[in-house]
Amino acid sequence: MGLFNIFSKKEPKTDLERGLNKTKEGVFAKLARAVAGKSKVDDEVLDELEEVLISSDVGVDTTVRIIRRIEERVARDKYMNTSELQNILRDEITALLEERGETDAGFDTAKRNGYPFVVMVVGVNGVGKTTTIGKLAAQFHKAGKKVYIGAADTFRAAAIEQLEVWAERAGATLVKQNMGSDPASVAFDTLKSAVANEADIVLIDTAGRLHNKIGLMNELTKIRNVMAKVIPDAPHEVLLVLDGSTGQNAFEQAKQFTQATQVTSLAVTKLDGTAKGGVVIGISDQFKIPVRYIGVGEGIDQLQVFDRRAFVDSLFG
Repeated sequence: MGLFNIFSKKEPKTDLERGLNKTKEGVFAKLARAVAGKSKVDDEVLDELEEVLISSDVGVDTTVRIIRRIEERVARDKYMNTSELQNILRDEITALLEERGETDAGFDTAKRNGYPFVVMVVGVNGVGKTTTIGKLAAQFHKAGKKVYIGAADTFRAAAIEQLEVWAERAGATLVKQNMGSDPASVAFDTLKSAVANEADIVLIDTAGRLHNKIGLMNELTKIRNVMAKVIPDAPHEVLLVLDGSTGQNAFEQAKQFTQATQVTSLAVTKLDGTAKGGVVIGISDQFKIPVRYIGVGEGIDQLQVFDRRAFVDSLFG
C-alpha cells in the first residue's frame, strides 16, 4: 500500500469536516512525511510526530502528554505498525480530551430563578466576537427564545452597527447608547429592559481592548458588578471568543483574559480558513475551561456546539 494511502483524502461531507479540511490536509501531509520509509513506530517516528503536533498548533504541553500516551501504548504493545498511527492518534487525543469528564454541550439557557440567562462575551477585536453573538442570538431565537443583546462595546461605532444588523437579522432586541457611553451603563439598561420584558436570554458584548490587564480587569469587573444589581447571579456565563486562525496567539489571549476575569466557557472561531485547527485540542486540554462552540464557516448554523469526539474524528477519522 502506498504511503499516502495511509492518510487517504476523502471528500468532506459535513460542515465540520469541510471547516476542518485545511487543518486535516496539513496534518496528514506532515504525518505522511514523518513516517516515510518507516515500518514501525519507534523513537524517531515519535520525535517526528511531536514536531508535527507542535507545528499544527496543538501546543507544547498537550503535545508532550499525547506523545507520552503513545509511548506507553508502544511499550505495552511492543510492536506497532506506522499504518496504525492515524487511528492511534485519534484514540489517544479523544481519550485525553475526555478525561476531564465534562459532557459536550452548548449553554443551558434555562431561566435562573425567573430571570433571563445572561452571557457576557469577551475577546479582543477581530476574533469574531460580534459575529458569534449574532449567530448565538439567531440560534436561540430559532429555538423559540426571546433574546436581548447589549451593545456594551461603546468604543467602536462599527461594533454597535454590526450588532444592529445582526439583531435585526436574528430577531433579537438590541439595547444601545451613544458611542463613548459607559459600558456598564449599557449592560445595566439591557438587563433592566430584559427583565421588564420577560426575555429568556441576554448577550452582552464588551470592548475588545487588551490595553493592559489591570484596565481590562477593572472594566469587566465593573460591568459584572452592575449586572449583579439587576440579576443577583449575573452573568451566568462569561464566554471568551478566540480566533483559531491565530494559532499560538489564541493561547496568549486565553491566558490574558482568564487572568483578567472569571472565564467560564470558550468559543473558537474561523477554523474553516486555517490549517491551525489543532489549537482547539490544546486550548481544550490546557485551560480546563469548556470549549462550548466552534466556528467552521460563515453561515449562522456553522457556529456549532463543540463535540470533542466528532472534532477528533473529523481530523483523524
